[in-house]
Amino acid sequence: MRLRNALVALAAATGLAAASLSISLAAVPPPQSGSLTKYDITAIYVSGVSSGGYLANQLHVAYSSVFQGAGIFSAGAYDCAQNNVNTALLACMDTFQPRKTPAELEQLTRTRASAGTVDPPGNLSGDPVWLFHGSADDTVDRVVNDDLATYYRDFGARVAYNNTTAAGHAWVSPIGPNACGVTTSPYINKCGTTDPVKEMLGHLSGPVNAAASTLSGKLVQFDQNAYAPGGNAASISMGREGFAYVPRACDTGPCKLMVTLHGCYQYYGLIGNALMDKAYLNEYADTNNMIVLYPQATTMTGNPRGCWDWWGYQSAQYALKTGPQMTAVVNMVKALSTTGPPPTTTTTTTTTTTITPPTSQCVTASNYAHTVAGRAYVSLGQTYALGSNQPLGLWNTFTTSTIRQTAPNHWVKC
Repeated sequence: MRLRNALVALAAATGLAAASLSISLAAVPPPQSGSLTKYDITAIYVSGVSSGGYLANQLHVAYSSVFQGAGIFSAGAYDCAQNNVNTALLACMDTFQPRKTPAELEQLTRTRASAGTVDPPGNLSGDPVWLFHGSADDTVDRVVNDDLATYYRDFGARVAYNNTTAAGHAWVSPIGPNACGVTTSPYINKCGTTDPVKEMLGHLSGPVNAAASTLSGKLVQFDQNAYAPGGNAASISMGREGFAYVPRACDTGPCKLMVTLHGCYQYYGLIGNALMDKAYLNEYADTNNMIVLYPQATTMTGNPRGCWDWWGYQSAQYALKTGPQMTAVVNMVKALSTTGPPPTTTTTTTTTTTITPPTSQCVTASNYAHTVAGRAYVSLGQTYALGSNQPLGLWNTFTTSTIRQTAPNHWVKC
């Protein structure tokens, strides 16, 4: 029974079941066509639920010099899926198969940081991280969510973890349309007077003003093609439309930025603006000077339910700084910030982790090991050096190749 439930539950994170809900507009302001313009952004955070929670963690880890904290509903540790949908299902949602331990994923993060494919994990030290797992959530096993808490704590993040609310697999909001314990579309639940959104914002950025009873800001609808690598959002399973809620105060004064990532079945093309309307973020954004960016995924081959890429359906680089969806979201963040976060540089932090700078030393390893370390990527069973795209041969644990790093995110054959 539990395995059957897990297979059905994958629909909420990888899209192997069906759901439907007609698009409808809600009380959130009608979208205004426009573009992302620059504001005086003082802090940048990321949040998400389910597949969006996994992507939120990937963004926070890979771009820890950009994002100063994260709020995550129902997801596991960084790159738990290891570029494998079966691992995603049976190890990183349910636990029928063994999964990488937090310690192993922490070492993977350090290795990738040494290669320059993610930012130094020392940046995570001191960052506020708020986590949520509902006690009625049968989609992502609690121990998987516990791994995420351990991962962050081991890197020195300030973790707050709500795992006692009797919620199903969902974003939990005081104005959610669903009952607390269910797991059903649009995956926005109300759990009595509980307000996890206020908890999250308070942990991330300090005291929170009361939510607005009416919204004064605008909902900007923009073309995500402008921010996707190659100018083609659909090719990386992102929708044409993205959205940003901008409070009136942010037009003339400093504001924080929250990037919020929906889960599967929650993308705009399926449920309209239900998440933007019922997440209870805009109400707090209005009174706490915070812009909320709502990037949108969509469907494609291998992703029939519009999930974010946390298991490699679109790119083997999904968890790296060069991941196409990661790049697109960070491009949006840069477009909103007056200075824009640096695309490849990182802040200097005090850490006990030894970070190896780019080196010309040759590294010999299996092609599988090269991809896990972020030195190469796989496409159609073949391995290619990261940056140079030089072919390295079959992707497996037996074929070896020797490559060296010539610049950040750029490897060539020796």
